[in-house]
Amino acid sequence: MATPTVVLVPTWGAGHLMSLLEAGKRLLARAGGALSLTVLVMRLPSDFEQLAAEVAGLIRREEASGLDVRFVHLPAVEPPTDTVGIEEFVSRFVQAHAPHVRDAVAALDRPVAALVLDFFCTTLLDVSRDLAVPGYVYFTSDAAMLALMLRLPALHEEVTVEFEEMEGGVDVPGLPPVPPTSLPTPVMDKKNPNYTWFVYHGRRFAETDGIMVNTAAELEPSALAAIADGRCTRGVRAPVIYPIGPVISFPSPSEKKQTSECVRWLDAQPPASVVLLCFGSGGFFPAPQAHEVAHGLERSGHRFLWVLRGPPAPGSLQPTDANLSELLPDGFLERTKDRGLVWPTWAPQKEMLAHAAVGGFVTHCGWNSVLESLWHGVPMAPWPLYAEQHLNAFMLVEAMGVAVAMEVDRKRGNFVEAAELERAVKELMGGGEEGRKAREKAVEMKAACRNAVEEGGSSYSALQRLSEELCKGAVLDTSN
Repeated sequence: MATPTVVLVPTWGAGHLMSLLEAGKRLLARAGGALSLTVLVMRLPSDFEQLAAEVAGLIRREEASGLDVRFVHLPAVEPPTDTVGIEEFVSRFVQAHAPHVRDAVAALDRPVAALVLDFFCTTLLDVSRDLAVPGYVYFTSDAAMLALMLRLPALHEEVTVEFEEMEGGVDVPGLPPVPPTSLPTPVMDKKNPNYTWFVYHGRRFAETDGIMVNTAAELEPSALAAIADGRCTRGVRAPVIYPIGPVISFPSPSEKKQTSECVRWLDAQPPASVVLLCFGSGGFFPAPQAHEVAHGLERSGHRFLWVLRGPPAPGSLQPTDANLSELLPDGFLERTKDRGLVWPTWAPQKEMLAHAAVGGFVTHCGWNSVLESLWHGVPMAPWPLYAEQHLNAFMLVEAMGVAVAMEVDRKRGNFVEAAELERAVKELMGGGEEGRKAREKAVEMKAACRNAVEEGGSSYSALQRLSEELCKGAVLDTSN
């Protein structure tokens, strides 16, 4: 009989597709040949041309890998044109694929063990129910964010004003009281459809057969315990949680590109002497903010490697290569040439964080970047920009203790003053007690991350339980 397959339904964001695919491949490894993978690929709208090319390249590499992974391309759908934000756009775009997802799953020539959905795809739980196939969600972010989303439907009823108008912190079991200013961007405006969709997804998470979370039991014990105990979903069945992280994909030696010039620059720096500034696939700065960063770095006196990107071209969502003469103060590069490098294009972040010369990381707090930093034991200074990054930043400082706080003015587009960046960099790179504690805690978390995914570790065991569950539950016929 054909090997049962796990059907993955990813969205195309850089932090979503790669992470879900890597989680699926780990599931294959745990199942020891008892499962295969089928990935349903949505055709991207024309606005996402560059991203579509990257996705196509990724698929070509995976198809050549020899693993039991097949890609099924879904028919194109008309994208919604009246959305107000990316969360609403993605949720509705996915919803429009439901008939095609149903047809694709029903047409598979092998038993279906489960449908595993990106967390923006909960509308497709109706498809899994319709086909009597187990439905799981893969949560690309941390357990703190999952706890908030599970709690959100009840919070929506309990808090009748905007969260910013509340007195005190927001009550999310397993988390310290969350300042309203640390809530994710889509939750900051209850009248916004993005907020409505977050409440919707949070409600539907409770209907799943299980949720795989890209975290480890040792990283977020309180949040995971609160979810498992039902404290985030009072009155509603708590979903079964599988913490299987850190799910990070590292290129094999054969895939590694030629060493980048920025990594070679690090080779010449002393151990733990460089602060790395890198802001993810969507992070860029206009000139006024870039000037503040430059002044802050110059005054800090520390060595730095700053990945600086320019604003997206018209009609694109991706940052462009930076024009340094337009973005930086006169003379900055000359004055700092002996201790700093400004890198104006894409940079190999994982390779840089792994380098012995990097001693601190100023990050936008995308969860994948956070996990890469923890994997290498690098303490952080959080500079959140969008999505759930403000909550991640709060948790890194207040709950995990692996970061030094940095004041980010959310009302001014997440602006950071030069003096504040200077202070945070000095603290992070060896200044005072806060920096020392963050460095010690980051080293602890490095060990916890690596132990979790080793044989017998907490994440290894969670993945083992899940693979056994999926092998038992394979549905033989989805055509009725």
